[in-house]
Amino acid sequence: MDNKSIFINICGIAMKNPVMVASGTFGFGQEYAGFYDINLLGAIVTKGLTFEPKAGNPPPRICETPAGMLNSIGLENPGVEDFIAKEWPHLSRLSIPVIANIDGDTVDDYHKMARRLSSLEGLAALEVNISCPNVEKGGMAFGQDPESAAEVIKAVREGTDLPVIAKLSPNVTSIQKIAEAAVSAGADAISLINTLLGMAIDINKKRPVFHRTFAGLSGPAVKPVALRMVWEVYEAVKVPVIGMGGITTWQDAVEFILAGASAVAVGTGNFLDPLAPIKIIEGLKKYTAAQGVRDIGELIGSAHLFTGVKSRFK
Repeated sequence: MDNKSIFINICGIAMKNPVMVASGTFGFGQEYAGFYDINLLGAIVTKGLTFEPKAGNPPPRICETPAGMLNSIGLENPGVEDFIAKEWPHLSRLSIPVIANIDGDTVDDYHKMARRLSSLEGLAALEVNISCPNVEKGGMAFGQDPESAAEVIKAVREGTDLPVIAKLSPNVTSIQKIAEAAVSAGADAISLINTLLGMAIDINKKRPVFHRTFAGLSGPAVKPVALRMVWEVYEAVKVPVIGMGGITTWQDAVEFILAGASAVAVGTGNFLDPLAPIKIIEGLKKYTAAQGVRDIGELIGSAHLFTGVKSRFK
């Protein structure tokens, strides 16, 4: 089947299809390479990186919920230098774009990481995590206020010539204002949503399950919220939107694209079915063929036409 109909270019990132894997759910690629050829994906987003190594939160870190899961990993990662030494060699040999997800405790952390990672030949972009709810400092705290969000994105923009993708938190009053602030500070694209704040209580111990009390809720349960926020951000900014949050099927992916997403990322769906991204790609091929769509850009945001908003990609 012809793949040209689902090719997409997002702020200079050429992708053979619009299906990515979300940060924190795909490790550094090798973990899934035994299931299928990961070069079939549109792009890979790495596990979240910090400047120094992080041990993460104490267990328990995962709790299943109806139609989803709570996680409190706490950005456990080897740090940027270990990533460059041990993970980048195999990632750099892939034939698809690799996007590094970065997180910091301070604005300067983000700037230093942007500069350091920009030295890697072949890295496609930086996804700036200003939305993680499972850390003491940084993360979501930066993404809940337009001014602090803009400050971080500006620091990253000054530290790199790579495309900058701002990953936003849904735990805000106005997702549109945060997106507008990020774009005004230099973001080339917006990705959303990260997890919603939730919690679980152990009824036998009579205490919260997680050490940090609250954790990040993901999975199919958050999809309606994610879809609504992609819709809102598409109407607020003029840069590409990458949608995520509860995507497990190709039908989910089509909904996000019609709402305004230029690409989608599969996160918790990888745990439910490691082959979910591949099945979604195949489903998109069949759907575009059945609909007579020669360019997936025709679909991006097209559901807005029924509310009087003209597609930005026509």
